[in-house]
Amino acid sequence: MTVAHSAGALASAPPSPPEAPGERDRTGRTDPWLRLSLSRLRGTPLLAFWVLIIAILVLPILLFLLVAFSPRLFDQGPQWFTLSSFGEALQGPLLQGLLNSLLVGLTTAVISAAVGFGVAWVLLRTDIRCRAVWNAAMFALLLAPSYLVALGWERLLEPAGVLDLLGMDVTGFRRLFYGPFGVVVVLTVKGLPFAYLAISSALRGLGEEFESAARVHGCGRFAALRVVVALLSPAVWSALAIVFAESVSDFGVAATLANDAHFPVATFALYNAVNSFPIRFPVAAAVGWVLMGLAGLALLAQSRALRGRSYRVLGGRSRPARRHRLSVLGQTVTLLALICLVAAGLAVPTVGAISASLIDGLGSLVGNHGLTLANYQRVLASPALREPLLYSARLAAITATATAVLGVAVARILTSRGRRLSSRLLDLLLLTAVALPGIVFAAGYIFTYNLPLTNALGIHLYETTTLLVLGYLATALPSTSRVLLGSVGQVQESLREAGRVHGAGPMRSWLRTMLPLLARPVLAAWVLTFAGTLLELPVSQLLYPPDHPPIAVGITKALAGYDYGGGTAMEVTAVTLALVVMAVVWGGFHLLAPAGWRHLGRTRD
Repeated sequence: MTVAHSAGALASAPPSPPEAPGERDRTGRTDPWLRLSLSRLRGTPLLAFWVLIIAILVLPILLFLLVAFSPRLFDQGPQWFTLSSFGEALQGPLLQGLLNSLLVGLTTAVISAAVGFGVAWVLLRTDIRCRAVWNAAMFALLLAPSYLVALGWERLLEPAGVLDLLGMDVTGFRRLFYGPFGVVVVLTVKGLPFAYLAISSALRGLGEEFESAARVHGCGRFAALRVVVALLSPAVWSALAIVFAESVSDFGVAATLANDAHFPVATFALYNAVNSFPIRFPVAAAVGWVLMGLAGLALLAQSRALRGRSYRVLGGRSRPARRHRLSVLGQTVTLLALICLVAAGLAVPTVGAISASLIDGLGSLVGNHGLTLANYQRVLASPALREPLLYSARLAAITATATAVLGVAVARILTSRGRRLSSRLLDLLLLTAVALPGIVFAAGYIFTYNLPLTNALGIHLYETTTLLVLGYLATALPSTSRVLLGSVGQVQESLREAGRVHGAGPMRSWLRTMLPLLARPVLAAWVLTFAGTLLELPVSQLLYPPDHPPIAVGITKALAGYDYGGGTAMEVTAVTLALVVMAVVWGGFHLLAPAGWRHLGRTRD
């Protein structure tokens, strides 16, 4: 009976994958030395993966932050342990920059959360017209770099700017905008998409029964709205924490509008400490600690506000919410409010950049200030203006490809069955990296890969393109891997195993079974990474090799040299290139990809 049972089990078991040639000796037994060599070979990619993760995410940040406490350990001062760097960071102009960042972060977080709640309510709970357009505008705001938004406003409002040339007196508004008000406006429109996405996701799952119950018990509309806001507290607090962290760590506005308005903020103070002579790495690291501490305080406030309360509102008796019909006046007022929001974040900066790029001699006494395409001709003909764009395009393509491949690998590790301690550590590391400001990453790379010990080990990456690409990869990989996590986690491992059973090798099995299922999300991750890397500023500003500035640095250099026409023409050309690449990639996918890849996940009428 036992023999029959064993025979049946053998008959029903799937055939084993074919063995590699030479894995068995002539007697039919497995060679133990060969088996050990194959196991080591299979572990080599995983070892290389962890070496790369440590090199780009752990060591640069860890060593840079450690120098704030022990300058002597890295030949940056005489003390083995000291807190003097924090004392220097918390006084004078540095302290003023930190306080300004705190004030701007709090103001921006509150305004963005309130406006984001309003936008989410209007788009999900009312019959507002052109709903798809406004939803797309939120994603467009998410992709627009903050420094380009700020520069677009500046080209309109600056002395001898576009509006001055049109004969419009904007002196009063210019004085108001060049200061805390303008910084808050730009960071608010940049934080609005984060707040909208956080709150709208929760609002979609909230049924109408709670609002109806409040109205039945005599509550007015505003009282019922307070009930809804209370039930959405987790999403509201998440929006506050995310926008606050994004605002205090933003470098784009700090390097443009805030710097031009002589309004110091923390991220630019860190940049000045690293970019000064002599370089003050301990002080920069202390500012980095404070920036991370501010983000941590926001998360702590969120946790304490929600502790001990339940917000589980989605159940079997939940009823879909109905859309409220707006009156003609309500439609008009709401549409005007949405138009103003999109104008502040997209339309006005776009008009400012395009109009400035078409004016001859903007910002100088040279030229007739007439409309011309000469600035674009210079961008295409002059190596000083053209090469940064081509250089950034190449690096963005390399970074996007490497990030997409590593992002899939990271997502597969995080979603594997029976997660090990290493995968949990990787998850924690990536979550921490998402919250780190890009300027801290860049400063960490400068410090770590310029140490005498690093050079003694034969690692000569300082002021090279390789280090710049690693910096791009370090800032893009954490968020990209989180984006791919859901898609990779949906694919059953049995699909790949079935390919192996039918004789396919590991790579062929992955390409034939897994890639078709992940093609669309991987392509989306590639496109987003390319667009984000092409116009990235903080890492580019600190890590670019001499005589090879990326496009973001080229733009800021041209504008700093009062070549407003050339700088804005570079802006428009770079954004156009990003849009063209996105269109070509998606168009090529829809035209060339197999039909099964394109139709996967579609719904039928």
